Amino acid sequence: MKEALKQAQYAFEENEVPVGAVVVCENKIISRAYNQVEKLNDVTAHAEILAITAAENYLGTKYLAGCKLYVTLEPCTMCAGATYWSQLDEVIYGASDDKRGYTALAPKATHPKAKITKGVLAEACGDLITGFFKLMREK
Repeated sequence: MKEALKQAQYAFEENEVPVGAVVVCENKIISRAYNQVEKLNDVTAHAEILAITAAENYLGTKYLAGCKLYVTLEPCTMCAGATYWSQLDEVIYGASDDKRGYTALAPKATHPKAKITKGVLAEACGDLITGFFKLMREK
């Protein structure tokens, strides 16, 4: 999760919503990403989607069985759906998102066999998001 937080900080520095993600396979980080919605002018350029795509390219497969996704913010329904289709073994996230997170909107969006772990470094992850939006409101 610390590496995902580093990725989120990169997003913050680029005026993107500070969410970072990494995919781990066999205890090795195989992809890293952060939100690039503004940079790429693409509403689907969430950290999770970019990390999943990079991991699939790295492994040369469309399925990520045996892999884990670490992400600083609870995935939205789109990203939860991507975790479903990519067949990740586990999704680990930091801060919850009560407004736009998948658990509030589509609690069955993740794969039924995937282990979900929430609240890992939640305070640090949440503080980064809160600080970002506070800064944006002040501008």
